[in-house]
Amino acid sequence: MFSLRPRQLLLLSLLAAFATMALKTLAWYLTGSVGFLSDAIESLVNVAGAGFALLMVSIARRPADDSHPYGHSKAEYLSAAFEGGMIFLAAVAILFTAAERLINPQPLATLGLGTALTVLASLINLGIALLLLQGGKQHHSPALEGDGKHLLTDVWTTAGVVVGVALAAMTDMHWLDPLVAIAVALHILYEGGGILYRAVNGLMDKALPDETIQQLEQSLQVFASADVQFVNLRTRAAATLRFAQVDMLVPGNWSVQQAHQLADEVELAAQQLKIELVIHIEPALTG
Repeated sequence: MFSLRPRQLLLLSLLAAFATMALKTLAWYLTGSVGFLSDAIESLVNVAGAGFALLMVSIARRPADDSHPYGHSKAEYLSAAFEGGMIFLAAVAILFTAAERLINPQPLATLGLGTALTVLASLINLGIALLLLQGGKQHHSPALEGDGKHLLTDVWTTAGVVVGVALAAMTDMHWLDPLVAIAVALHILYEGGGILYRAVNGLMDKALPDETIQQLEQSLQVFASADVQFVNLRTRAAATLRFAQVDMLVPGNWSVQQAHQLADEVELAAQQLKIELVIHIEPALTG
């Protein structure tokens, strides 16, 4: 199956962001619609977000070193946090612009061409968003997932803007245009809050998903027996990397070599699940 690496996906997203920003800015220039302006401002956020995500993914892919023995993967959460913050700034800018236009409504011009340009930009965003979401799931990348969800939100935002601006033009109720822009701003504020929440949650060493933990527990049970038990399993996610720790209880009369050999086998099985497992060996209490 054809697939792109995270950096390739983000580079594609960055190029698409420049293209859609240009199209939406031209749409605003032609129509004078503050609704289209709000859409263009969000595209500017897409450019900043994709560029920063590309930088953070490049850092996250660096191998572990003496200063970062567990790697640099958490840099991806910084990307998601940055994008969430940029969304907040964009929403504030849209609210100020829309409030002024709501007080002083203005007629719209050249709506047909402006709408066509905006729809074209939205279709580009839709295609890139689907690729990013697929890549985020495949590579367990919060940077790709955050960028993809933001672009998908942008698609729905554009749909709302187009409908609102069309209604404003057809009914001569020009106040609908800034009202749509305000709705867009509130919507992306909500989306930005969600992205920030997920980024902060990731930085706080959130446990692996329940499904992944169940797979790991099943893998451990393959090696469990009357003599061997696994207890105190703990997991954490670090963007694309996944870590776990467990206590392995073995009979007190086992040799170090015997216990170590079994631990190596268990850790190898965990690696098949793309989990770096650390095992603490302890003697089992006998009653």
